[in-house]
Amino acid sequence: MVDTKRVALIIGGSRGIGAAICKRLAAAGNDIILTYAQSTESANSVADECRKHDVNARAVRCDAGDIEAGARLVKQIVDDHGRIDILVNNAATLILGDLLNVTQDMFDSNVNVNLKGVFFLTQAVAQHMPQGGRIVNIGSVFGEVAPTAGLDLYSMAKFGMAGLTRAWAHDLGPQGITVNCIQPGPVETDMNPKDGSLSGFLTPRTAIKRYGRVEEIAEMVAYLVGANTDNVTGSILNNDGGLSA
Repeated sequence: MVDTKRVALIIGGSRGIGAAICKRLAAAGNDIILTYAQSTESANSVADECRKHDVNARAVRCDAGDIEAGARLVKQIVDDHGRIDILVNNAATLILGDLLNVTQDMFDSNVNVNLKGVFFLTQAVAQHMPQGGRIVNIGSVFGEVAPTAGLDLYSMAKFGMAGLTRAWAHDLGPQGITVNCIQPGPVETDMNPKDGSLSGFLTPRTAIKRYGRVEEIAEMVAYLVGANTDNVTGSILNNDGGLSA
């Protein structure tokens, strides 16, 4: 029997928003390959949850800023599955520092993970993505607004991701591949809990006066990679509780 499940690669899928995306796409019947940087236990747990939906799922350790490792990963997936139908670029690093205090090492670490790694991994995937392929970049509302000092590197990277999304939509449109970017606002995760140190600053700036849920981001991803969305490409979609309104 031919396996008709689509193959979804989620970069940074072991926790938080990435884990929710993996589970939601598995529930929709997609095979899942998720990458992680550190926690093997968490990543394997997410893969276990995905397999409950009768799909194939596995976790692969891969540094999002390592271009050669990304290329090897893509080759292995293509060797195993023949294609990659869905790519979700979710991995990111948050390095805080204002203009007067950012070092070259900080700058390079930010660019390597948040832009350079994303660019060349997507380049490798796009070469093996069939007609109807879907690419979703997970950006940030801080790629549209910079409400406080110290977000220089992160905002730069997320503004860049929005720009790449628009450019890639034109690059890949002739192949029938759509490219979109979701920009979350404050979302409750283990790194940024709704009652954490940033809550007092971020929550009042939203229109709904609460943190978002990871499932709300995952649901938007599921829409963008689903059926009848060929006309949605090059879009920057805020999922931020009205923070940018």
